[in-house]
Amino acid sequence: MTAKINLNVFKDFVKSNNFGGILLFICVVLSLIIANSPFSIGLQSILDTKLGFENSAIHLNYSVAMWINDGLMAVFFLLVGLEIKREIVEGELSSPKKALLPILCAIGGAIVPAVVFLMFNQGTPTLDGWAIPMATDIAFALAVISLLDKRVPTSLKIFLAALAIVDDLIAILVIAFFYSSGIELTYLAYAAIGMVVLIGMNRMNVKNPWLYMIPGVFVWYFIHHSGIHATIAGVMVAMTLPTNDTEKESPLERLEHALVKPVNFLIIPLFAFTNTNITLETGMFRGLIEPLGLGIALGLLFGKPIGILLVSWICTKTGIATLPEGSGWFHILGVALLAGIGFTMSIFISILSFDNPYFVAEAKLSVLVASIIAGAVGFLILKATSKK
Repeated sequence: MTAKINLNVFKDFVKSNNFGGILLFICVVLSLIIANSPFSIGLQSILDTKLGFENSAIHLNYSVAMWINDGLMAVFFLLVGLEIKREIVEGELSSPKKALLPILCAIGGAIVPAVVFLMFNQGTPTLDGWAIPMATDIAFALAVISLLDKRVPTSLKIFLAALAIVDDLIAILVIAFFYSSGIELTYLAYAAIGMVVLIGMNRMNVKNPWLYMIPGVFVWYFIHHSGIHATIAGVMVAMTLPTNDTEKESPLERLEHALVKPVNFLIIPLFAFTNTNITLETGMFRGLIEPLGLGIALGLLFGKPIGILLVSWICTKTGIATLPEGSGWFHILGVALLAGIGFTMSIFISILSFDNPYFVAEAKLSVLVASIIAGAVGFLILKATSKK
């Protein structure tokens, strides 16, 4: 009987929002342990192994690491795109009154960290990493606030979710415009044809969401070869899925529900495991006080909260928006710190920013340290505020 109860508790835990965040944390720790053990060479060898095929017409032969970062992460961006569209059509971004505060806070929370980074890195070889502290890891941030359960207002969780979704959209636009290589117009034209097919399917009211994935794969392939980062294809495809603002489940919502667990329990943990295998060397932690490390860490820990708090204060003082129902300024401070958890997207932008492996490792370490501190301090502030 006890074993059955324990099994049910475990099943409930796996189904909860907390499990994804904890699994992500486990993968980060495991990756760091392996990277600093005799198994690190073997792991790197696996990540460098080429998979796929190529001929005169098709080139699909990439390393395991690239398949994860450019292939599986496109599925992650597909889910993000579905969430953005759903929120725009029927959620927290569906009306100006609902959307104004999180949209403006996301913009403020993106601009100020970038400015902080530029202050420390102007005129240095690491200037290209200016966008690293702009991003919020929606999965980690929501996992941390969900640990507080009913001790924080529901409106505050919705505010954080909406802010993080807009933050993701900003990061996607930054990647598309600033972290893409030379544009190949021919491949871009092929991708545009694929998008026309997808839009046509939407207009013809095609209900099966998986049928959209067939031209979606071709869009991904052509975007990948066009010079624009391939993960953007996931968002583009997501925007063509039909949805509605009624109780009836739409094709977009069916696909979103189908992708949530694979993305949260497989793709993001696998990405984290692959990209946090940082070999800690003597003197590496000194990088935290070098321009790159300071720009990232202070951008996430101070730039994010300052940007969000400043915009919130201006909005409330001018009367154009109000704080989430039942929340006060310490709640907003706690949420602003949770928005400083940059993990997945910040590491992703770090990889795109630098060719120098040392800079990439230093950026990843800075993101990791700053995200842990931001998450812990934000959690403690919200917990203390809930007691009051």
